[in-house]
Formats: sequence, C-alpha cells, structure tokens
Amino acid sequence: MWKCSAILASIFLSVAAVQASEGTSENWPQWRGADFSGSTDSRELPVTWTNEENLSWSFELPGKGFSTPIVWGDQIIVTAPVDGRDGVLKLDLAGKLVWQKFLTPERSGRHRNASGCNPSPVTDGNLIFAYFKSGTLASLDFDGEVQWTTNLQDIFGEDRLYWDVGTSPVLTEDAVVATVMHSGKSGLVAFDKPTGRIVWQVDRIYETPTENSDSYTTPLVIEEGGKQIILVWGADHVTAHNVSDGGLLWSSAGFNPDQRQNWPSVASPVVAGDVLVVPYGRGAYLAGIRLGGSGDVTQSHRLWTREELGSFVPTPAVYDGKVYVLKDRGQILCIDPESGETLWTAEFPKHRSNYYASPLIAGDRLYAAREDGAVFVAQISDGFRLLSENTMSEKMIASPVPLANRLLLRGEQHLFVVGK
Repeated sequence: MWKCSAILASIFLSVAAVQASEGTSENWPQWRGADFSGSTDSRELPVTWTNEENLSWSFELPGKGFSTPIVWGDQIIVTAPVDGRDGVLKLDLAGKLVWQKFLTPERSGRHRNASGCNPSPVTDGNLIFAYFKSGTLASLDFDGEVQWTTNLQDIFGEDRLYWDVGTSPVLTEDAVVATVMHSGKSGLVAFDKPTGRIVWQVDRIYETPTENSDSYTTPLVIEEGGKQIILVWGADHVTAHNVSDGGLLWSSAGFNPDQRQNWPSVASPVVAGDVLVVPYGRGAYLAGIRLGGSGDVTQSHRLWTREELGSFVPTPAVYDGKVYVLKDRGQILCIDPESGETLWTAEFPKHRSNYYASPLIAGDRLYAAREDGAVFVAQISDGFRLLSENTMSEKMIASPVPLANRLLLRGEQHLFVVGK
C-alpha cells in the first residue's frame, strides 16, 4: 500500500511540475505550490477580513518563524522553533494541533525579518522534509515520526551566508534535493527519500564579487524534453542539472557584466512556458532565458533583459501565460514572458514597510502580504483594480497559501485561516 501511495504521489508531482502557467491542485505541497508558480485556479478565496472578522481560526505558534506552511489533504504542516529547538508541527483544517516534533537546537535568525525556520517544508504525500538554519534536514512521516536526519553543514561546511538561510528543499521522483550556495564550498546534494542516503552530490562553485556567491533562492524541478531537470539560480549563474546524478546540462551567465558587489540572489526565478524569468541585481533587472540547449547558453538563449523591473526579495508568480512581479516597495508589473514586454503596471498604497512575502494569484485576483501585516487583494483579470486592504495583528513575511475556499496566512506569532 505504501509503495502504491508513493507512486501516486510521484505522478502527482511530475504532472504538476509541467503545468508551469497554472496551479490546479488542492494540495500545496511546497513553498510556491505544486508547480512552483505561486498560483491556483480557485476563485473562491475571501476578499475582505481582519484578524477578528471573517476569521475561521487562529493558532498561536510556539516560537518565531517565517516559513510558508504547506498543505496536503486535510493536513497543514509548518516549521517553528519549539522550546529552543527546530520544530515541525501538524495541524488539521480546524486549526487543532495534531502533533509537534522537537529536532536539533535552533539557530536563530540574524535579520529582523528572519528566523531559524525560514525554509518551507515539502511533501510528496508520504514523507515530510524540513530544512533549518541549523543545517538540519529532517524526514518525518505524517504521524510525526522522524525517519532520518542529516546536517548539510557536515557536507558543505559552516554556514557562511551574510544573512539567514532561505532556500527550501525540493523533490524529484526519487530524492529530496537541497542546495547550499555561499562563499564557502557550494553545491547540490540529493538524498534518497526513504533512507536519507546520499544519492549524488555535485559542486557548484563560481568566483564572484563580494556577497554575490550568497544565494537564498529555491531550486525548480521541471520537465524539459520529457525529462525532469533541476534549475538553480545563484552566484550570478543559472544552471540546469540532471536529476539522476546532478550533472550539469547547461548554464547561463551574463547577469553581472560589470562585476558589481553585493548582489546576492534572493528572489527565485519562475518558469512560464519554456521561458525562465530571472530577477537579479537587487531588484533592478529582469531577464528572460529560453529553456533547453546544452553547455554555455549565455549568448544563444537570452531572450531579453529589462531594467528597473525586477524584485529583490519577493518571487514572481505565473498565471495564464503571464508573469506577475511584486517589487519590494509595492509596485506590480504584469510581464509577457516571451517578449519581456510590460503589459501593465500598478502600485499598492505607499507605506514605509516592504514586501517580503511572494504574491499569490487565485484565478483573477492577486494576494500580497506586506511586512507590517497588511494583506492586499487586487483584481488582475483586465488590468489592475485594488479590492481590499486587510489589516492583521502582526508581521507577515511568509507567503499566502490557498486552502480550498479559504486563505492560510502565517504571521510572526500565529497561523490564521480567513474565510468561513
């Protein structure tokens, strides 16, 4: 029975990965949804609420964390520190705690809007994988039993990122894959899902200006030419890797021709059709890269480059063949990924607070959470129209998550579900 469930889960993730323009699953098994797009077809999510009105439930978390929760069936999984230790929690859809698991000692965040639990967990429906700033990567089943743990610092050395670990693990059909990109030894490592045995490990080391080797991005697992590949953005390079052995398929450079310093990679790229859209240069640039090819595709596959259009922290969302970029100060851009053309621009109300959470698109609406706890909803089906500003009671850094016809929000201290 377990083997049958594992096969079904693998098929689900494989199919979802190729639907890079629309999210259709009721599950939300990883940070940006099953297909990495940050979008869903649901048009029933709530538009207006507060931390008291139109609130289904709230749950007080045991410690400060900013990872985005995931959803599988009637189960919500979130990471948070528990009594000074890395922790994984499971809740039901009514907001009741089912279990919480204590792991290794927590290594707390350095930035005011960060924690030791920045990376989001990921699941294939059978096992849950969670990664922490402490270096711990853990596998648990849905009963909360730890299957195995390892520490990436034993492989890549002590964390040398200037800020806090942000990358989340991702899944192929057979393995959980993690990346470490900093000024020390950098690379990818794949672990066998059931056992935690290292399946393969590859170095990914580039000489860059100061801080540019630091990457907080999450890889993408997509299909290219009928095969799964892993896309990685960081250290001024995009690289594509074979899932079977981590071997390099192709790479694209040219993101920092003037060798500027202090350009870490924070926002992750997105795939729209067969175009990879990459934010870079601390939010000052956006590039379109044609997928495919082999070797160095820097010159052959760069489609376009735009200035002043990127985002530094929020990762864009993809829906209906369009890319939606939320800039750190609240500007919104709708981009044609094939040409790089701006289809329209808009802006949320000006405020001193930034946007750290990545946007969610639900059908014809866009949801964006600002760090001070304001969550905006806008109509985007024909241009941009602001529908609501919803004030929560605490800081919001995690990205919004659809929960059937409700909305799951993670604040600094609570989980909230809005909508009745």
